[in-house]
Amino acid sequence: MSESDMPDWEKRFRAPRVSLPDWAEDAPDRSLFVSNATGTYELYAWDRASGEQRQATNRPNGTTDGLLSPDGAWIWWFDDKDGDEFGVWRRQPFGGGADEEATPGLEPSYPSGLALGRDGRTAVVGRSTDDEGTTIYLVRAGEEPLEIYRHAESAGVGDFSHDGSLIAIEHTEHGDAMHSALRVVRPDGSTVAELDDTRGGTEELGLEVLGFAPVDGDPRLLIGHQRRGRWEPLVWDVVSGTQTDLTLDLPGDVSAEWYPDGGALLIAHSHKARSDLFRYDLATRELTRIPTPPGSVSGATARPDGTVEYLWSSAAEPPVVRSTTGEVVLDPPPANAGGTPSMKCPPSVPVSDAWVEGPGGVIHALIQKPAGTVGPLPTVFDLHGGPTWHDSDSFAAGPAAWVDHGYAVVRINYRGSTGYGRAWTDALKHRVGLIELEDVAAVRDWAVESGLADPERLVLTGGSWGGYLTLLGLGTQPASWAVGIAVVPVADYVTAYHDEMESLKAMDRTLLGGTPEEVPDRFAASSPLTYVDEVKAPVYISAGLNDPRCPIRQIDNYVNRLAARSAPHEVYRYDAGHGSLVVDERIKQLRLEMEFAERHLTPTATAPTD
Repeated sequence: MSESDMPDWEKRFRAPRVSLPDWAEDAPDRSLFVSNATGTYELYAWDRASGEQRQATNRPNGTTDGLLSPDGAWIWWFDDKDGDEFGVWRRQPFGGGADEEATPGLEPSYPSGLALGRDGRTAVVGRSTDDEGTTIYLVRAGEEPLEIYRHAESAGVGDFSHDGSLIAIEHTEHGDAMHSALRVVRPDGSTVAELDDTRGGTEELGLEVLGFAPVDGDPRLLIGHQRRGRWEPLVWDVVSGTQTDLTLDLPGDVSAEWYPDGGALLIAHSHKARSDLFRYDLATRELTRIPTPPGSVSGATARPDGTVEYLWSSAAEPPVVRSTTGEVVLDPPPANAGGTPSMKCPPSVPVSDAWVEGPGGVIHALIQKPAGTVGPLPTVFDLHGGPTWHDSDSFAAGPAAWVDHGYAVVRINYRGSTGYGRAWTDALKHRVGLIELEDVAAVRDWAVESGLADPERLVLTGGSWGGYLTLLGLGTQPASWAVGIAVVPVADYVTAYHDEMESLKAMDRTLLGGTPEEVPDRFAASSPLTYVDEVKAPVYISAGLNDPRCPIRQIDNYVNRLAARSAPHEVYRYDAGHGSLVVDERIKQLRLEMEFAERHLTPTATAPTD
């Protein structure tokens, strides 16, 4: 099919795009980014001085996990098998050459963080396995890996200090996988400092590592905390113990990273599904807004010359890497040696906001619908994953495709979503899934009563945690939905727990208060399999055969129960993990989903136009 004959929804997937470039701390003209220019998401090296771009990885199922060494000499990338997330780190020279195993002596594992030293020969490598829990190693070229941390609960590498003398670790030794504590150790594993906000109070508060100061001998560690009911940054001197609270007068969640000179912070502010940027001077405590267009900034970095580069988009406008100089920083590489101009990504429609009273407070929903239409419309309720995530005013090809086909799309930041305060995010204890679906039901009722949504043509869909909520919603709210489309879902919570990676087991124990053997009633109440015989709507499920997060066996258990009573359903299995990095595969999956919905929705007259 030629580009001129291709529908806009498909072009949005095929149009080449790029991630925010990661640049080498000591060689800032060397950068690493991800692009789908060849039709598969892969890592690319970019020499800013010469303008040369080179595809660094080339695997059938794609590669996105990579890191550039501080000296710019090496590209590290994670090598798993067909998306199973279990593998080893490899590296290759920035200018090209053979890949080599970067961590000889370490067996394959799930990754639990990586930090690279500025000496070009040292790395801190986090690993997770079902048998060992989390282990962290100091790896030096030519030496045996040195174990510096081990615990049965989940943990990860936070950062490596500028001079290589300090290592920050996030851990959940206290057993709450939703709220990390921090430990700073020396390269031999001995402890320098601890910070744990989960102790001594009635509420569990989390901490996160944002990065060491980029200055030799500087023991300041930038961290995120939740002490005032939302994420905010502070500066912790891990040697003296001094904590410098920034106390920024900004609503919503706030994160930060260092400017390269260590004298200022780049502030990322998220509020009401939008985001913006600020510069915070640590000496004067002056906060200065960095102009960005309305929408969402999904990543930003301060360059050595003081400029800021950021990846921006809105629901209507495709993503682009911009600079505070006003320039577009990076265009996608051509898909072929002849340098054919890249396909342009068509825009979509803007998003509008709805604020709906729910059982746990006001729920924020984002609405898109075809231009010039009024309801009631066939409506897709597209539930985000996570659950600790949120939908935002940012570009998404999937919802835009449904809009192109005449549907309204409603995305809901239900309880459990980030960006609305700690209490909203932490609400998902014990009645997991059922809490979120109470919010979904409130927004569904609003959408019908407001005249937006046709109650006979409502599609419930989502991926990962959103796929789980889809199956749970079809069983617990069977009269509410006409069609269900679950992508890489949890379907049988007990079997999923036993088959999933260890870090997710820890999260499930936190959410439900124990293992399936310890709290069987809670697992049963939150499992879609419990309610499968109540499902009335036709069900479509897509699943990755190698998925370690939502494993295939528990999905088969659910499908077998549907088949046993001849309930209408279709299943699509593909040879990858928790989603696909191949553009053709993504297009195929969405086409199958939309065709399934079209076949099973009750036909009614086309909605009138304004």
